[in-house]
Amino acid sequence: MKRQYLILILIILLAAFLRFWQLGENPPSLTWDEAAWGYNAYSLGIDGKDEFGRFLPLNYLESFGDFKPPMYAYLDIIPVKLFGLNEFATRFPSAFFGVLTVLITYFLTKRIFWNSRSRETYALLSALFLAISPWYILLSRAAFEANVANFFIVFGVFAFLEGVLNKKWLLVLSAISFALSFYTFNTARVVSPIMVILLAIIFRKNLWKIKKTVILSAIIGFLVFLPTFGFLLSPQASLRFQEVNIFSDTAIIKESNQEIVNDNNAWWSKIIHNRRFLYGLDYLKHYFDNFNPGFLFITGDGNPKFSTQTVGQMYVWDIIFFVSGLVFLFKKKEGNWWIIPSWLLIGIIPAALAKETPHALRIESSLPTFQIIVAYGFIQLIDKINKYKKTIIYCLLLPLFVNFFYFFHDYFYSYKYEYSGEWQYGYKQSIDYVKSVEDNYDFIQASNYLGRAYVYYLFYTKTDPNYFRETVNISRDIFGFVSVNSFGKYIFPQNFNHSLSATKKVLYIDNSKNLPGNAKVLKRFYLLNGEEKLVAYTI
Repeated sequence: MKRQYLILILIILLAAFLRFWQLGENPPSLTWDEAAWGYNAYSLGIDGKDEFGRFLPLNYLESFGDFKPPMYAYLDIIPVKLFGLNEFATRFPSAFFGVLTVLITYFLTKRIFWNSRSRETYALLSALFLAISPWYILLSRAAFEANVANFFIVFGVFAFLEGVLNKKWLLVLSAISFALSFYTFNTARVVSPIMVILLAIIFRKNLWKIKKTVILSAIIGFLVFLPTFGFLLSPQASLRFQEVNIFSDTAIIKESNQEIVNDNNAWWSKIIHNRRFLYGLDYLKHYFDNFNPGFLFITGDGNPKFSTQTVGQMYVWDIIFFVSGLVFLFKKKEGNWWIIPSWLLIGIIPAALAKETPHALRIESSLPTFQIIVAYGFIQLIDKINKYKKTIIYCLLLPLFVNFFYFFHDYFYSYKYEYSGEWQYGYKQSIDYVKSVEDNYDFIQASNYLGRAYVYYLFYTKTDPNYFRETVNISRDIFGFVSVNSFGKYIFPQNFNHSLSATKKVLYIDNSKNLPGNAKVLKRFYLLNGEEKLVAYTI
């Protein structure tokens, strides 16, 4: 057991290294959502209010009008206090909970395969495969609230199983953990209740034996969940869903109507080409997109924020063991094996409702089932070997480490140069310049070309939240989305007003492609690959 725990400690240290090393430098810049998390944590840490002045918001952060679940900002208060308002502190909660999830995966896997002689090996390998997973490393190295939500789901499942089968008081922690996931990421609001219902149905006999603890856990879980209940029923809660869901695609309705017309409005055509049926088919297509082998094993998610584009969400090495793991799970039926495929399938349900599929972030709640299946398949195949077992194991592990080191080198030494443009690189550099010269100007007009410029100015100038609230000019559209037009001397126009230079001293920050002919260029800002992105100028 001492050797096994030593191995586990080494795995956790490896997981921590892969998530914290160069955390403030790679990814090379903050997305606007990351900047919003950091600044809201900074604001909450000063006066307990979010950027727009809501005191201790429990149900949402208005942010850009996307009404974010607030948990990440609260978790980020202490890191921002300790390390300052910077990239490292902003990403700290995601990396930290990414490491914790690797640890909980070890205990979860042991509990799932509680009656297997190989449970310790399953658990160690599952934790190792999650620690070195390209999928999980990338999602742990940016301020993705989905990564924290995933921890609460994983811990919730582990604590439930441990509570039902061993220490019943852990049911209370399970209920709290599942409830907290509602405050963290939108997909968890679908996955968590389905998982709880499934576990409750399967273990109903066990739960009946400890019904007092179950009732207490349910009450505490409900009380934790209660502050966000009213918001979940509000129109604001569905804004993001309305923006991205497949049911907003009117092309399907047009196709349905046209097919019915083509069939002369026949009654049978109204059944075959019913729009609900077509939406159902579209949902299934989006669902199974997430099992695309190219997505899982070859190139990964098309968004470089979630994949390096040179390896899949998993390694090519994983393919044979993932397939064999599924086969052996159903064949051997060890312990509570059914949790793994059920969890995997449930984790994809909300993601399939979105237009963009496959989507590594939205199906993160299905992790670590993929890694557990691979670990299970690896051990089962190894157990079939009688001769030269150690030699064959080394031969099988060699290509895995080749895969890993290829990914490691690509991500830590090439990725940021190739994809800095995907991470709004240039804002920090331009704002550092603005801070050095802003006393010479009456106004600074900054373009939203890279997206949501105002939050970067708040973040990198460490603007006092009270000053921001007193000077901000905000527009809200009919859908609830928020645009910050200005605060202080900073202006963020849709179109630049160069006439202001006739009476005021104005510094302009814009994309170099929009440079007017009479501009006096003061400074140019480049991506890490040398491409010019922003320029500072006067008229």
